[in-house]
Amino acid sequence: MGKAGQRMSAGVTWLLCATALSGLCALGTAPHIAFAQDFGDISDEIPEDARLLLEADTLVYDRDRDTISAVGGVRIDYAGTRLVAERVTYNRRTGRLIASGNVEIIERGGTRITAREIDVTDDFRDGFVNALQVETIDETYIGAESAEREDGNLTTFNNGVYTACKPCEDKPDKPPIWRIKAQTIIWNGEKKTYRFQHSRFELFGLPIAYLPYFEIPDHTVKRKTGFLIPNGRYSKEVGVGITTPFYIALAPTYDLTLRPTWLSKQGFLGEVEWRQRFDNGEYNLKIAGIDQQQPSAFSAQPVDMAETQRGMIGTSGQFQINPRWAFGWNVLVQSDKNFSRTYEIDGFRDYVHRSEVFLTGLHDRNYLDMRFMRHQVQENALDAARSSANSRQPWVLPTFDYEKTVDEPVAGGELSFAVNAREIYRETDHTRIAPTAPHVTRGASGASGRLTAEAEWKKTIVTSNGVVITPSLHARMDGIHNDLSTNGANNIATTAAFLGVPADIRSAYFRAMPTAGLEVRYPVLFASGNSSHVVEPIAQVFIRPDERHVGTLGIPNEDAQSFVFDATTLFERDKYSGYDRMEGGTRANIGFRYSGSYANGWSTNALLGESFHLAGTNSFAAADLVHAGASSGLETSISDFVAMAGVTSPNGLSASVSARFDEKTFQVRRAEVKTAYVTRPLTLTGRYTFIQAQPLYGFTTNRQEVSGTATVRFLDNWRVFGAATYDFQSTQFVSTRIGLGYDDECFSYSMFMSEARSVLGTQPVERTIGFNVKLRTLGEFGSDTGEFEDE
Repeated sequence: MGKAGQRMSAGVTWLLCATALSGLCALGTAPHIAFAQDFGDISDEIPEDARLLLEADTLVYDRDRDTISAVGGVRIDYAGTRLVAERVTYNRRTGRLIASGNVEIIERGGTRITAREIDVTDDFRDGFVNALQVETIDETYIGAESAEREDGNLTTFNNGVYTACKPCEDKPDKPPIWRIKAQTIIWNGEKKTYRFQHSRFELFGLPIAYLPYFEIPDHTVKRKTGFLIPNGRYSKEVGVGITTPFYIALAPTYDLTLRPTWLSKQGFLGEVEWRQRFDNGEYNLKIAGIDQQQPSAFSAQPVDMAETQRGMIGTSGQFQINPRWAFGWNVLVQSDKNFSRTYEIDGFRDYVHRSEVFLTGLHDRNYLDMRFMRHQVQENALDAARSSANSRQPWVLPTFDYEKTVDEPVAGGELSFAVNAREIYRETDHTRIAPTAPHVTRGASGASGRLTAEAEWKKTIVTSNGVVITPSLHARMDGIHNDLSTNGANNIATTAAFLGVPADIRSAYFRAMPTAGLEVRYPVLFASGNSSHVVEPIAQVFIRPDERHVGTLGIPNEDAQSFVFDATTLFERDKYSGYDRMEGGTRANIGFRYSGSYANGWSTNALLGESFHLAGTNSFAAADLVHAGASSGLETSISDFVAMAGVTSPNGLSASVSARFDEKTFQVRRAEVKTAYVTRPLTLTGRYTFIQAQPLYGFTTNRQEVSGTATVRFLDNWRVFGAATYDFQSTQFVSTRIGLGYDDECFSYSMFMSEARSVLGTQPVERTIGFNVKLRTLGEFGSDTGEFEDE
């Protein structure tokens, strides 16, 4: 205690301190944005064993006025709350407590309150504050000329200012990025809301909008019924649109959001979203619909123009059954295949949406994944059109993956098992049958399935001189069935005739592939005072019989269509991308791997190698329904050379180059160069890709493309960003994007414009513009992307 405090009885001192602190804490809590409880409840939260500390230069008891005062350097600490003032006085006759002179309160929750004077009744129901400033724990700020509290529930801030932007320490008088100035700000402790009356919104100190009245929840309320910030949108097909979302907090674990949108051309678009959360997961359900008023506005979009009453139902969810198992789904059902993309329904607007139901399990080194799914292409091509992609997508019923690695060593090595299965059904053939292009059957109509089981054992041996030897054994078995439609079988036969091979179309197939492998590596370390380098020669050999049914067409290829031979796949045992193709014949892979590190923080790496087909039939030279393996560099007995090299620096610079060269002429078949430079003010990325002509894939000329992105930051928070992709074949920029943005702790803004062009020039130029504004504690708003096209 202060020195004067010793002249007062302990009971009087406690009365002054407890009354002053409780009263000041109560009023101090009033401006808190949270307002989690009434003032009368605060004292109930104080622990029974809480101890009070009072420090002051002088304690004065005025018997005539019946007041108790602490004067000079007053500091009261009680139950985690601190009060500092020049003077604190309690009037026992009037029941009022007054703290004055640079009053500061820091409450238990972290809210900081400053004022010139605080005057409050001892029952904490009414009070008055002069020159008030409040800083909450979540860094929101309120200032007011004065504040009044009535009925223990309503606090009124007069000539108040609200913002979530931190004041500038160097220039405290400088206006924040944004703020709301209001003639009156009323906090309702029961409803937990702020009501702003006769307010104006200011940005960078400039008035932007006048708001006669609006209301927001305080920050303790994460979920509160009310209107959300509106959004706008525009396109020449739907017109100008305004969305006014309304959020309904039904219970702590579930809520409902209504998103009515008024479109000047197409009428009323309604959206409803239900969300519910459980202890082990959550799900949501979204319904949207519209009765289009002007379908003819979609003159260049056949699907949108052909529909009038349109709608969708979408739902997603995921539940953790137990620590090992999870179950979930993401399903979209709509009246036509392009509704959700056209009207930009959140969560379902992607060009390709994957509807699926899945079950996954993960435990230690064991993994299981099972999915029923279908890819839905949201396009504007009618299903009857040859260009329609959605109608060619199969139903996957289901796909199944299981992997298990035995915990204990087996014969000194690691033993693992894997199972993969798929069952698909396709209504429409996915083919390319044209006189001017190679025939391709990417998918045949009808049903087909495959079950694959495989096991692998491998062991790593390190010899005394540092040679690393890894023997391996692998076995795989496939069971395949076909129930193709007549059209599907005919298309496979047409592709086989084009390639000059037989079409062996059966209802069932069986194939097996045993493999014995050996890998030898000899890493050699070279070190100096400033760097270290590791050079590692690598040699592999895989001995196996020919692929069964190779050279005949009948087994669908659904998951092994994408195939690229480069340095990343050189040392793979099976280089195909999926299970529908298997690699047969004896093959050796030989190469060198290098890595280096330097004392100045730089590092380098490189790889060079080649693959050799030693015996048997080369699977990559065999016929395939989608020509997988053609022009890959592996279709010859001696493969093309593959190489890659990269460098990284401590200052954010990195670069890499990868390429495939003809094994005889060293002509570049495929190349890619990537660069990046990442610093605080500047971020640059670049990429160049070259692919030699691949006639069987339908590309009769070389393809070259260069793309880049750039972001420049300036004045601490501003940034300019852009991206572009240039196609050398069409000699044009196929996509460009440029934008401006601002980001800080309380405010974010971005605007952009982009263009996209068809490489073949068959589609009109598509331009997109948009902007977004995010205000911390208030929300975000902006335009949904608006699109317009060159006629």
